[in-house]
Amino acid sequence: MYFSLITPTPGAEREAAMQWAKSPYGDHQWLWRFLAAEPGTPRDFLFRRRDGENSMPGFYVVSARKPQSFSDAWQVESRVYDPQLQEGQRLAFELRANPVVTHTVNGKSRRDDVVMQEKKRLLAEHKFRRWADWPDEDEAKPALYEMVQARCLDWLERRAEQAGFRVLTRELHDEYGSRVVKAARVDGYAQHRAEHKDIRFSTVDFTGELEITNTTAFRKSLLEGIGPAKAFGCGLLLVRRI
Repeated sequence: MYFSLITPTPGAEREAAMQWAKSPYGDHQWLWRFLAAEPGTPRDFLFRRRDGENSMPGFYVVSARKPQSFSDAWQVESRVYDPQLQEGQRLAFELRANPVVTHTVNGKSRRDDVVMQEKKRLLAEHKFRRWADWPDEDEAKPALYEMVQARCLDWLERRAEQAGFRVLTRELHDEYGSRVVKAARVDGYAQHRAEHKDIRFSTVDFTGELEITNTTAFRKSLLEGIGPAKAFGCGLLLVRRI
């Protein structure tokens, strides 16, 4: 496996911008140009877009094959990716993910983003049709930020055990005493629609600290990703030593 960073070549940003796909699913299709393969080859890479300067992105890629640049406007830095892991090892992590829950509606399996599902549950419970109809001054109405934090971290913790890690906590001390909180946070909740496809999905960015509990499962998570929507740049777990 290889871990790569694909970025515009300095001085060639204008040409790189003309070549870049500029859409979530387009990124996936465009990155195939760096990983040339026979038609019908299954996707064998994960990626995450990294926003850079001048609105030009870079891409982190974990792949079975070493990427090769198709243009002088893009440069590729690659190294063999063979993580050396130990149970109990603590790491800082970043993860862009698509937190969803799967349930059955009229006999058909359906995925809902965990935040939207919680909104629907609360609207039904408090008898409102739309979120905007629910007065903000009503103390029963949760802040969107708090809902995103709670529901998305719950989703990550449910995934963590199978993925070979646990999300760490830390003890905070303030004028109200001490309290234990997650050493992780959720940012950038956003909803997307894939161009030319009837597909909608949401993303969030997790950052925090974890402890490896199962090296085999954790290695699989690093190489194969976490959660759905991998074709849209989700699931790549980035880690570093604390």
